[in-house]
Amino acid sequence: MSVRQSLLAILDQGPCYGYQLKSEYDRRTGSTWPLNVGQVYNTLERLERDGLVARADASEGEQQHFQITPAGHTEVASWLGSPVVRSAAARDELAIKLAIAVTLPGVDVAAVIQVQRAATLRTLQDLTRTKNMTDDPETAEQLSWLLVVDSLIFQAEAEVRWLDHSETRLGRAAAAGLAATPLSTDIPKRGRPAFAHSEEQDR
Repeated sequence: MSVRQSLLAILDQGPCYGYQLKSEYDRRTGSTWPLNVGQVYNTLERLERDGLVARADASEGEQQHFQITPAGHTEVASWLGSPVVRSAAARDELAIKLAIAVTLPGVDVAAVIQVQRAATLRTLQDLTRTKNMTDDPETAEQLSWLLVVDSLIFQAEAEVRWLDHSETRLGRAAAAGLAATPLSTDIPKRGRPAFAHSEEQDR
């Protein structure tokens, strides 16, 4: 949703054509999450379908510009004035990986944590080095880029703390004799019967 709303907010400053809109988005976010132009045009089509943007009049040979509608302007104001709601159930690949690994017999979860911590620390060092190169912004674009980098740094720091915490919890669980989980022998109540699959193949 943030790409949709971000493009709409840029269009609130004036009409743009697709590649121009992509360039503006990349410039304003420091190219941290670059868009491809196809994604921009797909988003514009959805915004047009929803009545939030409209195609501006264009002469033959000119780029097709899109302009925001009154409904789109209202949408931007609502987005900027509302908090970002983070779902507690959002899937996190690393959390799922550790959750699965800790239940699998024979997996060295401490090694999994160590590998991830090393990678996250490298990322943190790279981000910090990059930030220090432009820590005194002279333009709004540099400031916006620094805000994004700060966010990534805080996320990496939080991940390192969580990995440290997980390693401590893992040690306590091991000391308590907590064992991994083998495959359940219970027969699931739902699922496609094997014979049904065979019958379909025979047809």
